[in-house]
Amino acid sequence: MNVVIYTKNQCSFCTNAKTLMNTKGIHYTEMRLGEDFTREYLVENYPTAKTFPVIIVDGFYIGGYQELQKMLTEQTENTQKLLNEGV
Repeated sequence: MNVVIYTKNQCSFCTNAKTLMNTKGIHYTEMRLGEDFTREYLVENYPTAKTFPVIIVDGFYIGGYQELQKMLTEQTENTQKLLNEGV
C-alpha cells in the first residue's frame, strides 16, 4: 500500500491520521502545505478535497482521516474474517 498524506500545520485530523498509520505500522509519505506543495497544486490535482488531511492510497484520493480510519478498520475486519474462515 502506497500512502501519501497531505497535511497542514495545527491540524488535529492530520495528526490523528499520522498516529493511526504509525500505530498500524503502515509506511506513508507526508507532504506539508507550504513546504512540499501549495493549495493551488492540491486544488488542481484533487478538486473534490475540501479539508485536511488529503489522503491518497495507491494513487487514489480516499478522503480524510475518517475515511482512512474506516478503510483500515474494514481491511482489518476482512483479514480477520479470512483468517477465521481458514480455520
